[in-house]
Amino acid sequence: MDKIIGLGNALVDVLATLEDDTLLDEMDLPKGSMQLIDDAKLQQINSKFSQMKTHLATGGSAGNAILGLACLGAATGFIGKVGNDHYGNFFRENLKKNTIEDKLLISEQLPSGIASTFISQDGERTFGTYLGAASSLKAEDLTLDMFKGYSYLFIEGYLVQDHEMILHAIELAKEAGLQVCLDMASYNIVANDLEFFSLLINKYVDIVFANEEEAKAFTGEEPEDALRIIGKMCSIAIVKVGANGSYIRKGTEEIKVSAIPVEKVVDTTGAGDYFASGFLYGLTCGYSLEKCAKIGSILSGNVIQVIGTSMSKERWDEIKLNINKVLAE
Repeated sequence: MDKIIGLGNALVDVLATLEDDTLLDEMDLPKGSMQLIDDAKLQQINSKFSQMKTHLATGGSAGNAILGLACLGAATGFIGKVGNDHYGNFFRENLKKNTIEDKLLISEQLPSGIASTFISQDGERTFGTYLGAASSLKAEDLTLDMFKGYSYLFIEGYLVQDHEMILHAIELAKEAGLQVCLDMASYNIVANDLEFFSLLINKYVDIVFANEEEAKAFTGEEPEDALRIIGKMCSIAIVKVGANGSYIRKGTEEIKVSAIPVEKVVDTTGAGDYFASGFLYGLTCGYSLEKCAKIGSILSGNVIQVIGTSMSKERWDEIKLNINKVLAE
């Protein structure tokens, strides 16, 4: 089975469920968005969190996707940067617990990155992200050895603000013979750096994951047309359309796969990341595109029924049973 390494912001999610959305207005955080915040805003959020029930989980888009893959039994690794602190230790312990190869770098100057995650009553989540040490990962931190022995590199779009670092990572990955997967991350990130996303996808990226807002920000088109445009630029294009499932295109082959029915959406954190986990797991096992997408749907449909991205062993056992049913079809 092929090994997959993730490159991303090593973040710890601090999650809180809101009774209503007034706090988001107070904090000037548009509902459903991911906003980068500074130290002052982090302190402001922390003072609110101190009066609420919060829950800790490892986060970051690539971190979540790699965790999902590891829980399915895939061989994985993760490259990121943390601070020399409690949150950094929490992140490292979680890698170890899930047998994810630890390629974490340490910043002695900056604290670990934290994603303050506000969960609305409808399950929509809003992030105030303090990147801290995570953002200090630089091109010169990366070495060819980090990528050797892997078949795929999974990159989160949140890293694109550092063009030099992303390009160097892709160069090293290609030199080591890896295929490159890119998750577009967030519609505002795509809109702000359109030209660079175009360069990456046209020239280097093999597999692209986007949700409908990101696909629209990139192409200006609705999901099916966006899929065709992106599909001409790379080897496999995936456009996720939430409860309506996903569209996948490879060459001239195009399929649509339904989402699994979910009675109550608790928290959509990690839905896209876990879809990528399931899809890539299927790909590394050599399954058809349809089966890859169905496995992705099983994972994303389950993670939205829990708070955060950590699922119990019982739920993972159930997920594996449902995957086996898909494989037996």
